[in-house]
This record gives sequence, C-alpha cells and structure tokens, in this order.
Amino acid sequence: MRKLLTLIWLVGVCVGCSQYRVTDDPTCKLQFSCDTLCFDTVFTAQGSATMQLMVYNRNAQAVLIDHVSMAEGKAFRVNVDGEADLSRLTRVQLDGGDSLYVFVRVDVDPTHVNSPVLISDLLSFHLTTGVTQSVVLEAWGQDVQRLGKKGGRQYLNDYTFTAEKPYLITDTLIIQGEMTLAPGATLYMHNGACVYALSNVTANGTQDESIKICGDRLDRLFDSVPYRFASGSWNGLYLIAEQAGIQYRLSYVDILSGNVGLYCYSERKEGLPYLRMDGCRIHNHALYGLVLIHTDALISNSEFSNCSSYCVYCAGGTHEFVHTTVASYYGYTNIRIQSTPKDDAAAVYIDNLSKEKPETVTSFYNSIITGWLQNQVVVATPFDQYYPGIFEGNYLKTDTLRMPHAANNTYWQATDSAEVFRNTFYRYKEYVYYDFRLDSLSPAIGIGDSLKAQDYPTDRVGVSRLNCRPDAGCYQHE
Repeated sequence: MRKLLTLIWLVGVCVGCSQYRVTDDPTCKLQFSCDTLCFDTVFTAQGSATMQLMVYNRNAQAVLIDHVSMAEGKAFRVNVDGEADLSRLTRVQLDGGDSLYVFVRVDVDPTHVNSPVLISDLLSFHLTTGVTQSVVLEAWGQDVQRLGKKGGRQYLNDYTFTAEKPYLITDTLIIQGEMTLAPGATLYMHNGACVYALSNVTANGTQDESIKICGDRLDRLFDSVPYRFASGSWNGLYLIAEQAGIQYRLSYVDILSGNVGLYCYSERKEGLPYLRMDGCRIHNHALYGLVLIHTDALISNSEFSNCSSYCVYCAGGTHEFVHTTVASYYGYTNIRIQSTPKDDAAAVYIDNLSKEKPETVTSFYNSIITGWLQNQVVVATPFDQYYPGIFEGNYLKTDTLRMPHAANNTYWQATDSAEVFRNTFYRYKEYVYYDFRLDSLSPAIGIGDSLKAQDYPTDRVGVSRLNCRPDAGCYQHE
C-alpha cells in the first residue's frame, strides 16, 4: 500500500512539474481568443476604447516566448500582461495551461480622406522553438471635423453641415444664425454634448441620404450589444425660437440615443415657430423624444419610439400628426443596457391645462400610438367634450377618447391575437432589435383614412399607399 501511494505521489509530482518544463517541440503552439482583433470606426485624434485579447497555452508543458513584435507599431498600442514596452518582453515563460492578457487600443492620425480608411497591423509572438504566431489588428479610421469647445460653449453664426466628412460635437454648440444640414450629413455627439439652434433650421435629408445625429461611441457595450443601443449617450438637439416667424424644416433626419431627441421651445404666445417634419425617426432616448412647447407643427411619415418618458409631448400650439408611429417599448428586453428605468408615462402627452400658454390643439390622423404600458395617450384638458383636436383613422392603446372629434379609430384590446409590429422585444442573443414595421396580421393594416392619405402616397421607406386602403403608421405593410 505504501509503495502504491508513493507511486501515485511521484506521478502527481511529475505531471505537476511538466507544466513548468519548457518544451522544445515545434508542434506546441499558442492559441488566441481570436485570429483578428477588429475595432469599430475610430475617429482621428480621438482614440479608441481598450479591447482584450487572450493568449492561451493549452499544452501540458511550458512554452517560452522569445519576444513579441509589431509589424508597424504606429497606430495600435499594446500591453502584454502589464508590460506596454514590447522591447522588454523577452524570454517570457507561459506555463502549461496558463494564459496571458493582452490589451489593445488604437490612436489614428488624420487620414486626410473623407471616407473611412482601413488601418491594420500584425502582433506576433516568436517562440524559442522557431515558431511565429500572429494576430491581425484592424480598425477603420475616420477623419472628422470637430466643433465645440471642451468644457465650454462654441458660438457660430450661419452654419452648414455638409456630407463630406462627419462632425464630432464635443460639448455645447450654439448656432445663432440659420442652421443647414445637407443630405447625408452626420453629427456624432460626445457624452453630454448638445446643439442649440436659435434661428431657422433646414435639414434636407432624403430616403437615400438621410441625416444622422447620434452618439460618438461606435464600439460595443458588450460583445453582442453596440453602444448605439444604449440611450443617454449625449444631451439633445434644442430649437429655441426667440423671434417671430422661425421655420424648422426637417426631412429624413434620424436622431438617436440621447437624453432628449428634439426639443422645440418658445415663450411666445403668437407668431409661434413652425416645424415641418417628414420621414424622420427619433428613437431610444433616456428622457423625451419630441417636445413641442409653444410651437406649431405638421409631422408626417415619422417614427417616435422607445423613450423613458414621453415619446411625444405637446404644450401650446397647433400640431398635426399624419401617418406617424409612436411606439413606447423602452427597456422591453432581458438585458440591462439603459441607464434609466421606464417611467410610468404615456407615449403621447397633450397638455392643454395652462391658461398662460397658447391653446394646445393636437390632432392625429392615420397614426399608431401604443406601447407596453396600459394607457399610451393622455389628453389633459379641462373639458374633454370641448377639446378641438381630432383623432381619426388611428390605432390607439388607450381608454376610448371621450372627445367629439375622435372617430373611426381602432382601439387595442386585451384579446387581440396579433402583434402590431414585427418585433417589440430586443433579443440580443439572436441579434433581433426592435422593428416597428407592421406585422403581417397587424390590426393597424387597412384602417387609415384614404382621403387623408392622398397627400402622402408613399410611406417613410418609399412603399406606395395607393394600391389599397392605407395602413396606420409611418410604414405601409408590403
């Protein structure tokens, strides 16, 4: 028995010692957590987030790394197991079954090219057995035009944002004159950044060349979750009218993942600013989507979705929404990516209570207002029976509107057997994001008013409404 125990002990010692014994076998190689470490788009002079690479020795014996090298060594910054100076990484022993952490970031110099430029390098591990193994490092470098003073405000007069290269707004930008955004213009907003426009605004996006305003984090929160899916990454776009006759014209503008999407404000009681919005999308905001205070508006073929509080808030002014989709499914997922919880707030709030504001007259035609909470439309007015707003041809998740001008609407029922939209739940493992186009059995199909739809013959993405009775919302089911 004693001999048997001694034999077992000797075998254990030999096995245990083998993991520290350096091999000279050239077939013993390293393994890596990936063959290519890919960064998302990195702005020049901005720097990237740090990514991690794992180096494994799956062999029973130790492997001796003679040295580590980079083919170029210009853009990528590498830290191997706590050492940032690769010249000092010599004769590194990686024991059997052990691993190394490698941290990589990238700093891109100006490329002087408007479109993204591929930047690559090769990180190589040279073993004492004569074997060299490499991992490819890749990133897309993008030149940007920077605006906004760090820690302060930058004032500009008349200003045009072009599509030649993206803009990076680093702090508070105040446009005192007219603000123009050309088709295809892109504004990347840094954390806390915002834009104030104090005069006329013209944003001439198209279906093929939309205008995009979003956060500047283009990397990933988790492996399968891009940062663009998290709200609150920037502050908001504020249109402040201090003079009479101010005009806002927004076509095909996507405003994504801030605290506030579009905030239109005036203290005037007459000569209100006027907002004309068509084909736009305001999505995924930590507070509000669209706020209209003392502002007249005509809004068509637009989507307002997934805000922690109100997707649409109206207080003072005459507002007409035609073929709009208001969908409130903020945080409706099984992964926590939002910094704020969903408020117990309706998707649409119409405030007609204040005697100090101009009267609020908000009308919805051929639209959808719904969400995962019970009541998604609130009309706060002293006397429902005298409210002049019109609701007609809509799909609504709310108590029946007790107003004289609410007719021919379809109301959500608990017994509805079909979903309104294609997808209202974010399933990150399957890479299935929210999709507010209509489900094939949606109760919003074919309920719109044909006469009202004549002025809007195509939907937000160009699908015709002329061949059949129009659907409610900004997307016609194909």
